[in-house]
Amino acid sequence: MIALITEGVKVSVDTIYQPEYYTPSNEHFMHAYKVRIENLGAQAVQLRSRHWYIFDGYGQIREVQGEGVVGLQPVILPGESHEYVSGCHLSSDMGCMWGNYTMLRLDTGKEFEVAIPRFNLVAPFRLN
Repeated sequence: MIALITEGVKVSVDTIYQPEYYTPSNEHFMHAYKVRIENLGAQAVQLRSRHWYIFDGYGQIREVQGEGVVGLQPVILPGESHEYVSGCHLSSDMGCMWGNYTMLRLDTGKEFEVAIPRFNLVAPFRLN
């Protein structure tokens, strides 16, 4: 598990390769990732949007931006967390992702950026 803390918000990511989605004819490699966002601060925050960078083994970078995560813009109270699972497909057997969340401090109305740590997406057979 990879983790990073930015302005009192801890983002942890764990990944799992999904071999059942592999298709050799079109080189489709699927990975699931579980994200845990913990509010270590003293005030409530809301996740407003996400911005991902997805890098594959061929040197291509895709960007994904949007509101919330998996259709939600969760409010995370002090000492609490929000978890979700999503997925990413690659056209190569290895790559990585990183990015940031735009968060809102509910007490001040101020937005701030929280870094999502870089994590690897690697088909297990690539490690041998």
